[in-house]
Amino acid sequence: MALPPAQTFASSLLQSASHLANFYSTTLHHIASSFPPPRHLLPLRCLHAHLLTSGLRPRAHLINHLIHLYSLSTDLTSSLYLFSQSSPHRDSVAATSLLSAYASSGRLDLATQIFDMTPVYIRDTVFYNSMISAYARAEMGEKGIAVFRRMLCDGFQPDDYTYTSVLSAAHSILNLYLGHCQILHSAVLKCGIGRVVSVSNALISLYLRCDCGASAQHAREVFDSMPERDELTWTTIIVGYVRKGWLYDARSAFDAMNGKFYVVWNAMISGYVQSGFIADALALFREMVSKGIPLDEFTYTSVLSACVNGGLFGLGKSVHAHVLRAGPDFSPYSALPVNNILITMYSKSGKVELARKLFDEMLLKDPVSWNAMLSGYVDVKLIDHALALFDSMPCMNQMSWMVMTSGFVNNGRAEDALALFNMVRGKGFEPCSFTYAGVMAGCGDLGSLTPGMQLHAQVIRYGYESSNSAGNALLTMYAKCGVVEDAHQVFLTMPYLDSVSWNAMISAFGQHGYGLDAINLFNEMVLQGIYPDRITFLTILSACTHCGLVDEGFHYFNYMERHYGITPGEDHYARLINLLGRAGRISEAQNLIQSMPFEPTSVIWEALLAGARFTGDVDLALHAADRLFKATPHLDGTYILLSNIYSSEGRYVEAANVRKLMRDRGVKKEPGCSWIEVSNNVHSFLVDDTGHPEIDMVYRLLELINAKIRKLGYKPNTKLVLHAMEEGDKEYLLSRHSERLAIGFGLLKLPLGAPIRVLKNLRICGDCHAAIMVMSRAFGREIIVRDVKRFHHFKDGDCSCGNYW
Repeated sequence: MALPPAQTFASSLLQSASHLANFYSTTLHHIASSFPPPRHLLPLRCLHAHLLTSGLRPRAHLINHLIHLYSLSTDLTSSLYLFSQSSPHRDSVAATSLLSAYASSGRLDLATQIFDMTPVYIRDTVFYNSMISAYARAEMGEKGIAVFRRMLCDGFQPDDYTYTSVLSAAHSILNLYLGHCQILHSAVLKCGIGRVVSVSNALISLYLRCDCGASAQHAREVFDSMPERDELTWTTIIVGYVRKGWLYDARSAFDAMNGKFYVVWNAMISGYVQSGFIADALALFREMVSKGIPLDEFTYTSVLSACVNGGLFGLGKSVHAHVLRAGPDFSPYSALPVNNILITMYSKSGKVELARKLFDEMLLKDPVSWNAMLSGYVDVKLIDHALALFDSMPCMNQMSWMVMTSGFVNNGRAEDALALFNMVRGKGFEPCSFTYAGVMAGCGDLGSLTPGMQLHAQVIRYGYESSNSAGNALLTMYAKCGVVEDAHQVFLTMPYLDSVSWNAMISAFGQHGYGLDAINLFNEMVLQGIYPDRITFLTILSACTHCGLVDEGFHYFNYMERHYGITPGEDHYARLINLLGRAGRISEAQNLIQSMPFEPTSVIWEALLAGARFTGDVDLALHAADRLFKATPHLDGTYILLSNIYSSEGRYVEAANVRKLMRDRGVKKEPGCSWIEVSNNVHSFLVDDTGHPEIDMVYRLLELINAKIRKLGYKPNTKLVLHAMEEGDKEYLLSRHSERLAIGFGLLKLPLGAPIRVLKNLRICGDCHAAIMVMSRAFGREIIVRDVKRFHHFKDGDCSCGNYW
């Protein structure tokens, strides 16, 4: 609207100040209705400038309108200037507009300043409501309640909007008790607004925010007493029930609903998915489709999550087709969460190529998209693809680091996990407790105790010691590094123990040869009311196996089904068969196999073959190996074990034939390797090693060691050399096993009296076991060896395994 010069306009068209004021008021209304914020700012400034040059002294209603329109724009400075200059004419309308504008822009400090500087005599109920509402939106409940109390003290009468805001503010109170809710409820009833829909909705929401179990009943009473209900009413009570996990109550309210409120349907489906009721979620989705209720990105995300969690990938593909048909209705922002869950679905179904195709075609990606694709590669063990994607990520977060480090650890690349973690720390990035858990698992796999202890210190520094994931990882790390005492100390100091914690500690005791401690801990777990699961019984059976506790093993095998209804799986049967075989009760092991409710698998035949080795039953070994050759023809352990059994019985021709069969089939034996950590560096040794830079010093020391332990009664067991050669050559070969080289290096480099911790990728041989027992007595050192099956603690000429291994 063109504005003539003020003097001409005032003299020729408008002869009085009232007419001029009406003109400006009409023009302000025209600007407000014609230009949405903040596009109205330019014409508003033009009109304001015209008003200033007109000579008119505007009254309060014009100033209030200007303040209001400036407040709706980005020019809050002009609003505040007008407000401060209008002291004689200042009223609650202007103060409320400015307060609300500052609160909406995130400047709650200035909103509070406006509130405090406004005299009580010009305040009104709306003014107090705006301040309470501002604190409620900022989740500063205590301050909102304080303003409400001040309002009552100042003599103002609350209205329904006041109580709606106060109830919303109370939501953010941390320690919200049922009594707080009831006090506010009583105030609402006393004020006579208990039947106002918005107030009742806020009351229902507040009751469901309270952690007290009785609060649900109070919420339902408010709901039932409402004469009218709107969409928010149904949404509030059903979503509240779902968030509490009270699906029965949620479904009861849902079935009583008489409207097609798609938000409520989405909440109900999401609740079923999160609680694992996949069939109920899918049934509700089908009903939703049949009734023509609109589907949105939240619907599809929940349903696809149900398909992923239930392994229903075929159905998920059908839902994807449904999404594609609705595709034109989705904006890139709406499609984003759907595409993210589709990436996860295709990755978990093994179709990572389709997941990557979908990922590349996405118009919009967020960190969840990148992490979903990263997890997809890690899950299918395409770790190099994962690393390439990781390096190209534009936005990394804690989840990205956690997925990548865990991926390295789970794919046998613990060194890379530690290197990545150190790089992250070097960039000043603070890892989360789950990342620490993954890296500590890598330290456990490597047996790197010193880095693991450093990580423990960092966990304490950042306050993650109360995290179960970090605590369980610490416990396992110490156990895998051979320090079971420290593992037990971590267990005893954890603030909360879950089943994973108990299982890890029982397993640690078992692997270290403390079978009775493992049994005592299991009994304590039961007394504490922790429900044992199938993993618990696997660990206790393994503990019995390592210590030869046959009767106890039978007891727990039967106990798991009789008392807990856990049907033994093939892994439980394998543990018991292994236990019987080690004890020489091979016929009982065969009878157990015949009584199994399923056909024996390779796990069972491996256990039987190991048992045949202890008894020297060649025919049984051949029978078990024949089954394994058919099931897992490329497993090197079968050939080696059968060859060793033949050789131990002097049947060298058959042993040679087995090794030839192994070569013909292209199966390669994993070379024996042992490693030891010295001064934060890991030193590896192979059998008859020549590659280590200090190997000559190690061999010279081993010659002296062999001479010393022979004087103490050690005699090489050359029967364990399963090749036809001279006796002296056999003794020479035994003395150059990798574990002895690692121990010799430890004796050279570690401080006097320090424990020697060695890790080996294969089972320790019988002759080395005997030699190390004597070494521990000869040098007064504790020597700890972790082989592929268990730990051996050598001290004062004895071993923790009691020669039962």
